[in-house]
Amino acid sequence: MSAEAVGMHMPAVVTLDDVAAMNAADPNGHRYETSPEGVLSVMPPPDSEHAMIASRLFAWLIVAGWPAEQVLQAVGVRISGPDGDGGRIPDVSVWRKPPSRSVWAAVADVVLVVEIVSPGSEAMDSVTKVREYASAGIPQYWVVDRDGAQTVTLHRLSGDGSYETRARMPLAWLLQTAPADHLD
Repeated sequence: MSAEAVGMHMPAVVTLDDVAAMNAADPNGHRYETSPEGVLSVMPPPDSEHAMIASRLFAWLIVAGWPAEQVLQAVGVRISGPDGDGGRIPDVSVWRKPPSRSVWAAVADVVLVVEIVSPGSEAMDSVTKVREYASAGIPQYWVVDRDGAQTVTLHRLSGDGSYETRARMPLAWLLQTAPADHLD
């Protein structure tokens, strides 16, 4: 479908319900997200390297004792802002308790969100989502770059409501530590 055809059928304002419907209807596995300001983003389906990184982090957390219902892959979180609500779908998220059953879970019990950088998402993951997740009060945000070392940048929310970078390390190094070394 051409951009012109999509534009003709796109509502003037895209709601979180619209985004959820787009995610459910996409036969190719694209992820649709929206910022609190209403900016729609379309993410490509994850490739095998992306899936392997997410699986390794998921397994590391589970083996360390996090309950499976509190370590989730690709669950939507509601990001509130001054202009309304947005919805993001982090690659991995860790929760204090299982989130309520909904398409867009509230961030109140989120401990950590992880984004794995995909080609073309560098600015989104390292600038936009840093601002949005910090603004939402998510205590920790990790970004996994897809460089040779699969470098993980660990951000922690500081007292002023912004993230500070606590560490940068190869994923292999991170996985040799205990999650408790990094999570409160």
